[in-house]
Amino acid sequence: MLMEKLGLSYGDANSLVLFVLKTDVQLAAKEKGLSTKDALDEIYSGPKANLRLIHEKLMRAIQQFGEYEIVMKKGYVSLRRKRQFAMLGPATNTRFERGINIKNIEPDERLVEQPAGSMCNYKVRLINTDQVDDIVESWVRRAFELAG
Repeated sequence: MLMEKLGLSYGDANSLVLFVLKTDVQLAAKEKGLSTKDALDEIYSGPKANLRLIHEKLMRAIQQFGEYEIVMKKGYVSLRRKRQFAMLGPATNTRFERGINIKNIEPDERLVEQPAGSMCNYKVRLINTDQVDDIVESWVRRAFELAG
């Protein structure tokens, strides 16, 4: 409704709804006194626990790029500079997805282009840490640099 009647983008509409309903994990974590690690433990619990290894490998690479902000969400982690450059989290019990904001990228079977107006231009689907290679790291580095 916010998108249709007010012309908000998906991201803006989603942020407004999360703020109003106070369902954002960042707010909930503050109210409960949870740390980022605790919030990650919730995201990667049960059958999704093995996907945390992919998350951690990506984060080790991203930490080398420079300063950025981590914003915990209900089912994923948003990484921001002046704007969001990546989203990390489990898509299913067996597949990890990383959303990236990047343009003019070479086609790759791991890339899934998202519709215009989505929170990220592409999703990268990964099922194991071996898929976090130089190409995947170069995509997120480029997204990081473009985010300002």
